[in-house]
Amino acid sequence: MRKLAYLGPEGTFSEEALRILAPDAERLPCSNVAAALDAARRGEAEGAVVPLENSLEGGITSTLDELAWGQPLIIVAELLLPVKFSLLARPGTELGQIKRVITHQAAHTQCRAFLARELPDVHVIAAASTAAAAQEVSLPGSPYDAAIGAAIAGEHYGLIEVASDIGDRSDTVTRFVQVTRPGPLPKPTGADRTSLVAYLAEDHSGALLDMLSQFATRGINLTRIESRPTGDGIGQYFFHFDCEGHVFESRVGEALSGLHRVCADVRFLGSYARADGLSPQIRRGTADHEFAEAAEWLDRIRGDGA
Repeated sequence: MRKLAYLGPEGTFSEEALRILAPDAERLPCSNVAAALDAARRGEAEGAVVPLENSLEGGITSTLDELAWGQPLIIVAELLLPVKFSLLARPGTELGQIKRVITHQAAHTQCRAFLARELPDVHVIAAASTAAAAQEVSLPGSPYDAAIGAAIAGEHYGLIEVASDIGDRSDTVTRFVQVTRPGPLPKPTGADRTSLVAYLAEDHSGALLDMLSQFATRGINLTRIESRPTGDGIGQYFFHFDCEGHVFESRVGEALSGLHRVCADVRFLGSYARADGLSPQIRRGTADHEFAEAAEWLDRIRGDGA
């Protein structure tokens, strides 16, 4: 049985995502995203399931940074998971008794309206994960009155739901990805996504435009772009891109080749089936057969000038 690491402990949304993506896999809980990805890198697990972006907060910076540096990993699958938060406490606890809440920063951000309305004086403490928060509340003598997390965390740690579905938005979704060490890529499905990281060769006027042009001129739609600091000084950034299509498709392959020419480095993060099943609209002149016809035309010119 294959083993997959995830952001633990038991009861996280990451565990819920793993159960859906790979229901038969053995699960290895890890203390943080970096530890889960390192378990995959070291071979302690065949891969890992980690959050990549949230519909409210955008990219998960810890995941973005970990995928950009260190031993390469590639994404082989994704999942869009609806996120429902609950206020979890020890049995017998009432809402008015809650003064100290512990949760992950992302959960805190997504439940601000509820906290401001129902618990305006509460003190919120950050935890490594929502499940770790629930686990902390369950411990004897815990200084925390409640945790914000998934209902499954309450089941794991013997807590009750003081309030359910407390997120500011009922349609919040987190995108999770399954990553492995580099190997054979999933085959194109016609509804795929490609992820990569591009590093600027130099900071100059139009540097980002140079990168974006590689996609635009080939009719490739970007589904996400985010900048992250390199750590080498103010104003130094690298860029995460998600685009429609698969690297085996000519337009995507040529775009990546173009990026390689204009960037200091490009890290390929995988081509895989989109969770939403949406197929791209192929603009005239960018289909695979049109690239092939153009290449044949150029070969004829070079061969006999005709």
